[in-house]
Amino acid sequence: MKSKICGISDSITLKFLTEHPLSPKFIGFIVNYRKSKRYVETDKLKDLLKIEKKNSSYVAVLVKPDKKILEKIKDLPFDYYQIYDCKPDEIYNIKKKYNKMIITAFTVESSDDLKEFNLYNDVSDIFLFDSKGYEKSMSFKHMLIKDIKFDKEVMLAGNIQINDELENYKEIADIIDISGGVETSGKKDISKIEIFLKKIKEMNDET
Repeated sequence: MKSKICGISDSITLKFLTEHPLSPKFIGFIVNYRKSKRYVETDKLKDLLKIEKKNSSYVAVLVKPDKKILEKIKDLPFDYYQIYDCKPDEIYNIKKKYNKMIITAFTVESSDDLKEFNLYNDVSDIFLFDSKGYEKSMSFKHMLIKDIKFDKEVMLAGNIQINDELENYKEIADIIDISGGVETSGKKDISKIEIFLKKIKEMNDET
């Protein structure tokens, strides 16, 4: 099981993550969704990303990105673009022009929201299944994806908490994506991140 910690917006937390012996595989930044309290202005993002990523991959979280934002961030050291609300041809054009790995994000409320993921097979490196909450920490029935066969790595988000039975997610996903679950009063909490990273290690040690 790999991990992603999303919504990083300060250098102290980012340094803690990149220098941690159990650093997450993915670290996410909210790049263009201003409604999110975790949104990072582009100028601040440029300074933040000067911190060496070391063993992690940097992920730009983008909601229906336009050309303007894509041009602004094209030279930043992102490994993945995590894209919401784009059609397959739009993602194809982004992937081709900017040469990034793509995490295609699907927001799920019911099984009807899972019908079109195959349309994105050719443009996606990872499938992410998230709630429809966007800036709000909302959940969905994660087990909706349990019996679907994917030929991509699957990332799972949607109000995951450090006290959840994280082992249950091993049946349905390859990567756990957490954000609000490692926060206190809306801010990233180093102590909660520590608990989460150790739990992921313990899970992997058991297999």
